[in-house]
Amino acid sequence: MKILIVTIAGISSRFSESLGYDCLKCLYYENSFEESLLYRMLHQNEHFDLYVLVGGFQYEKLEAAVKKHFSEYGDKILLIKNKHYADYGSGYSLYLALKEIQNKEFKEVIFAEGDLYVDHNSFQQIYESPANVITRNQDEILASKAVAYYFDRKNQIHYIYDTAHGALEIPEPFLGIFNSGQIWKFADAEHLRETFASIKETQWRGTNLVFIQRYFGPLSKKDYEMILCREWINCNTVSDYKRMPRI
Repeated sequence: MKILIVTIAGISSRFSESLGYDCLKCLYYENSFEESLLYRMLHQNEHFDLYVLVGGFQYEKLEAAVKKHFSEYGDKILLIKNKHYADYGSGYSLYLALKEIQNKEFKEVIFAEGDLYVDHNSFQQIYESPANVITRNQDEILASKAVAYYFDRKNQIHYIYDTAHGALEIPEPFLGIFNSGQIWKFADAEHLRETFASIKETQWRGTNLVFIQRYFGPLSKKDYEMILCREWINCNTVSDYKRMPRI
């Protein structure tokens, strides 16, 4: 079983502010729903056995959109409500998704944050890789928007992010630093289950990087593939959204 997890629970504060009204940005479009981030992400590849969507903010609108625009997926879509979307961090949405699939016989899981646009070819490369995958993009590494990772002297990976969007801090010498594409592939089901079980529920209330770091941190670079997202946009604002290719 191949599973795609997309987390779309956040309050979209910067996007709503740029738009002038409250909006669940994964559903936003200007001409047709096919232009929305959620539609584009779910139609990157239709060979997943299960699509796990974790919502929260404006959840009723998400439910209605799934029913209206993704009916062809039938029971392949699992919609989960995160009641703590406003007071917990992004990690809790990932926790709810991973908790839900623990009783399923999955082979691999791809996790994508729900405010992203990524080109089809790059996503296909992630999908088709037999390995664990971390991603990177070609944007500037800015503390105001970037999830970054660096490699220490021993080539071990470390993720860094500032929830206040103020400044990034690296406390040690490093060999390289990259801007994360915020899409990951977990190709080792046993390691995923062990990692999930090793994190206390209270630890999931921070960012999703708690799990990401715990999963990839112990691995050597030969245990995963780094894939470049050639066309990649993190849609923090409407201006970012307008940079996407039109359908």
